Amino acid sequence: MTEREYNECVSQHADNVYRFIVKNLRNEEDAKDVVQTSFEKLWRNRVRVDMLKSKSYLFTIAYNQMIDHIRKVKRISLQDEFHESSRVMGPAQHGVKKELDQALALLNETQRSLVMLKDYEGYSYEEIGKITGLNSSQVKVYLHRARIQLKNYLVKPENII
Repeated sequence: MTEREYNECVSQHADNVYRFIVKNLRNEEDAKDVVQTSFEKLWRNRVRVDMLKSKSYLFTIAYNQMIDHIRKVKRISLQDEFHESSRVMGPAQHGVKKELDQALALLNETQRSLVMLKDYEGYSYEEIGKITGLNSSQVKVYLHRARIQLKNYLVKPENII
């Protein structure tokens, strides 16, 4: 990958990678750090990366960085949970989006990542498997279980808008 191709990769995929990471971490600053580290690793390994596979490579790096970050946070065992001011809120969340965000928050990291990669980013099962280190059968099973959990949460009478 040349410098020009790297810059093109950054402009094409930065928003998608950031959105994927911030949805999983639910903290903008941590997501920015993970994304920046991911692009830094891509830059250092750009000679070995084929431009056609750069998106998958980048998401793999970002996913692994996110998992490392989550482990680090758990290891440190921060007692102060994310404050409302540090959570990603954007414009006021109403209705379905708010409920869906709450439902996604109930999933574990793996399930949430799989849902995000498949339903938000549109990756195939095989591509998700390469990114997460799971085989395609595991991806299908875990994704199915995550969707069942989402459905069970979303169809509860108290959660229906």
